[in-house]
Amino acid sequence: MATDIVVILCTAAPAEAASMAQALVRQRIAACVNIVPVQSTYRWKGELCNDPEHLMIVKTTKEGAGRAVAVIRSMHSAEVPEIIVLPVISGYTPYLDWVRQEIEGTP
Repeated sequence: MATDIVVILCTAAPAEAASMAQALVRQRIAACVNIVPVQSTYRWKGELCNDPEHLMIVKTTKEGAGRAVAVIRSMHSAEVPEIIVLPVISGYTPYLDWVRQEIEGTP
């Protein structure tokens, strides 16, 4: 059973992730953002890169996803940041309800 909740995956420089996460939660665009240190290996403009980054796992609604992407994009230093929106097809109902309540600003 599909829900209206989505998870956004975004990698960012370690110095940027916390401020992006705080902005998303403070503005009630995200209910929660987990930040996990990762090592990313990728090719960019013909060069092989291997960089420390932070993976942000953003919990929001389908409705909030566009705003979240806009905020991340406006604060992100990368030319083409990784921003992937994934649907949540199921989950623990009280948690999903809490995500909705945080985004909507209701108790």
